[in-house]
Amino acid sequence: MKNLVLTVSLFLAATFAVTAQGKPVPASNATEAPVSGATISIDKEVHDYGTIENGANGTCVFTITNTGTEPLIISRAKGSCGCTVPDWPREAIAPGASAEMKVTYDTKRTGAINKSVTITSNAGNTPTKVVRIKGTVKAKAVPATPAN
Repeated sequence: MKNLVLTVSLFLAATFAVTAQGKPVPASNATEAPVSGATISIDKEVHDYGTIENGANGTCVFTITNTGTEPLIISRAKGSCGCTVPDWPREAIAPGASAEMKVTYDTKRTGAINKSVTITSNAGNTPTKVVRIKGTVKAKAVPATPAN
């Protein structure tokens, strides 16, 4: 009986301590309301090409979603070098809508790929967002010379 009273007392004390702080305990399955203004959400932070052939198609797609309440306007997207060229949506992305940003890498450059694209927008949550591309471009195969 003493153990039961002690357990109940500890439980009540812990409950009182949590509620006395005035901070609500977040529910694990609570849905968040949209943030006021435009907000940016991107389907992936990194696109991995893996190992690709020299001269292969170097275009990948990032899906950008506006999870806010106002139109999202991307004012600029800039690759970290001239070999990485983004093509972003120039028109506003409506609340709840998505659009694609294509990024093309020049696969005639042999070796490791580790580049970034910086996206600038009117998003209240992240006005500047960086996504990356990575992978490896194989060297061109050299034709074998016949032995004499």
